[in-house]
Amino acid sequence: MTETLLARYDALLLDLDGTVYRGREPVPGAADAVAFARSQGVGIRYVTNNASRAPQPVVDHLVEIGFQAALDEVSTSAQAAAAMLAERLPADTAVLVLGTEALADEVRTVGLRPVREVTDEVAAVVQGLSHDMGWRELAEACVAIRRGALWVACNADVTLPTERGLLPGCGAFVAALKAATDREPLIAGKPATPLLEQAAKSLGAERPLVVGDRLDTDIAGAVNAGMDSLLVLTGVSTEAEALALPADRRPTYIAADLSVLLGQ
Repeated sequence: MTETLLARYDALLLDLDGTVYRGREPVPGAADAVAFARSQGVGIRYVTNNASRAPQPVVDHLVEIGFQAALDEVSTSAQAAAAMLAERLPADTAVLVLGTEALADEVRTVGLRPVREVTDEVAAVVQGLSHDMGWRELAEACVAIRRGALWVACNADVTLPTERGLLPGCGAFVAALKAATDREPLIAGKPATPLLEQAAKSLGAERPLVVGDRLDTDIAGAVNAGMDSLLVLTGVSTEAEALALPADRRPTYIAADLSVLLGQ
């Protein structure tokens, strides 16, 4: 009997938009494929660079469109960024938060103290995306970073896909602070490795497969983390773009969609 692709792995690290759903609609066949993987004992993590939403709304969205999902199955770049801070700072350290209350909650969860204004106590800056972010928030972060604060960005995605087209993402605001401070942040989300590594670690996975629709984040992140990857052609990147990459930067597998996991 031929070994199926799924049989080679003990966990799926699944991107969300473009991979399992497109906006409010599930990708056809994706829910069945994820359910089948679960039935085979394969661990599931929904892994997203989005740092503006808490895990519960992500779970609610997935359940609403037909997926089984639990709170501990969602891994966000906000969680990864908070974990990076906790590894480097004593408990109750003041952290300046640029982002939503969901990001502030993740900072609080790891035992650190989120604040919104610079004081002498602020030892770190964590940066995510908020649609309400403006000059005042960036100015506070600029002061802290120039004073030597540790700087962690949830992701470096320059654009954010919306129904109106591409709009400024977290990385656009990161670029503004880089220009104003001459500093470089640590990055939590894909294509950096902390988010994927923490998602795999939370499952105790030894053979994870990263699944996504973007070469520049999902697949590059897998390559950087030394993990196998599956590019699905249901979102942004194309097969031609994948094959044009150097061999060591290509996805391990390319498939039309997640139904390849069914082995049929």
